[in-house]
Amino acid sequence: MTARIFVLNGPNLNLLGHRKPEIYGHTTLADIEAQLRARAEQLGMEIEFLQSNHEGTLVDEIQRARTEADAIIINPAAYTHTSVALHDALESAEKPVVEVHLSNIHRREEFRHHSFVSPQATAIIAGAGAYGYTMALEFLHQHLG
Repeated sequence: MTARIFVLNGPNLNLLGHRKPEIYGHTTLADIEAQLRARAEQLGMEIEFLQSNHEGTLVDEIQRARTEADAIIINPAAYTHTSVALHDALESAEKPVVEVHLSNIHRREEFRHHSFVSPQATAIIAGAGAYGYTMALEFLHQHLG
């Protein structure tokens, strides 16, 4: 059986490669998606990739993952620090979750140190840049067995 992974990306990640490249790098979200799809194919996995600037859309996708995915990779972006709704949706999903951040949120502004998502995460990857998504996928490949 092929594992199906939802890869969800929060607000402003559509601007990757252009917004604050000194923090987030020059890799675009399309580049990350292409790299992840290639790695998923090598691992015999399937991904569904989504970016939204709207919290409710992300909640809807997490709820859909409950019945249509085996696990979730999420970069909640700014919603990391504000969204009880994402926390609750991930708790209800009852799926393995990997929280990914391009930058190390613990080396940044104080308000970025708290994550509402982390208590629901099976694993957290921060500061590895775009490669963090690949690390998350490889972790889930091993975790799901």
